[in-house]
Amino acid sequence: MLHDRIERRRFWPLPDHAGESSAARRTGFEIEFAGLDVGETASLVQALWGGTIRPLHIRASVIEGGLLGDVQVELDISLRKAWLEELAAQALGDLVPVEIVTAPLRQDQLSELTRLVAVLAGAGAMGTQARLGFGFGVHLNPALPPGGADSLIAVIRAYAFLEGWLRGSAPLDPARRALPFVKSWPATLVDALADQARWSPAGLARLYAMLAPARGYGLDLLPAFEYLCPEALSDVPHSQLKGGRPAFHYRLAESRLGDPDWSLAYEWNRWVLVERVAADLPLLTQLAAGWQAHRDRVLGHRQDWIAFCEDLLSGADGLMPE
Repeated sequence: MLHDRIERRRFWPLPDHAGESSAARRTGFEIEFAGLDVGETASLVQALWGGTIRPLHIRASVIEGGLLGDVQVELDISLRKAWLEELAAQALGDLVPVEIVTAPLRQDQLSELTRLVAVLAGAGAMGTQARLGFGFGVHLNPALPPGGADSLIAVIRAYAFLEGWLRGSAPLDPARRALPFVKSWPATLVDALADQARWSPAGLARLYAMLAPARGYGLDLLPAFEYLCPEALSDVPHSQLKGGRPAFHYRLAESRLGDPDWSLAYEWNRWVLVERVAADLPLLTQLAAGWQAHRDRVLGHRQDWIAFCEDLLSGADGLMPE
C-alpha cells in the first residue's frame, strides 16, 4: 500500500503552489498524551530545548525563550470554571490528556519534534494505543499555501477527496472515533467540491458554514475562514468560533507515543501528500471525476472509493518526494 511507503523518519518539505515557494511556511503542533503531568512535561521540554518555565496556573505552564520559541504545556480541558476543571481532572485522571502546543515552526526545525517524542515516551508518556479509552490526537496547523485563492481551494478539494482514503489506510483507534473531534466531512460538501473547482474563499466558507458549522472535523476550516472572510460565517454558532488565523487546523492525526511504527514525521508526511495532490492539477481533476462517478453508482461503497484512491495515487508519477 502507498501508506507503507510514507517515511517515518524524514519530514518531507511542503510543495510549492502556483509556482510560489512554500519554504517560508511555518506549522504549529499540538500533541496530546497521558502518563505525565504538566510540571513533569514542562521540565522535560526545558531540559530538551532550554528556556524558562513560567507557570500560568495549576493546569498550564509556558516555557519561554527556548530553542523553538515559546512552548505551552497544559491539561487539555476547558470548562470555563476553575472548580469544574479541577473536579473533572480528578475524576477522569489520564483520560484528560496533557497537551504540548508549539509556536509555529520552520520546516527545518521539525526534526526537533522527533527528539521530543522520544524524550516523552522514555519518561512514560502514553499515546492512544496504550490503554482502552484513550483517544489522543496530534493537531497540525500549517500556514495557508501561497498562490492565492486557487491554491487554497485546491488543498481543500484534495483533502475532501482523500479523507476516506486517509482514514481507511490508517484507521483511527475506536476510542478516538467515538469522540466528537474528528468527524468526516459530509458527503454533500465533497459533492460540491467535486462539481465546482473555482470557488471563492467566501463562497466556500458560506457553504461550509451551512454543511459543517462546527470545529470537530478531521480538517477544521473555521479558523482559516474566520481569518479570511469572517462575514461569511455569520450563521456559525459563536461557540465554534475561537479566533481566525492564516492556517489550516488538521486534527485527523493520532498521537501514538511509544508505538515503534509511528512518528510525527509520518503524520506530517500524510498531510504533505494531500498538498502534493493539490499541486498536481491533472491528478486532482481525476479525483474529482472519480468521486462523481463513485457517487453516481447505486451500489457504491466506501471501500470502493478507498481502493480507487489507492490505485490512482500509487500509479501517479512523482507523487512521493525523492
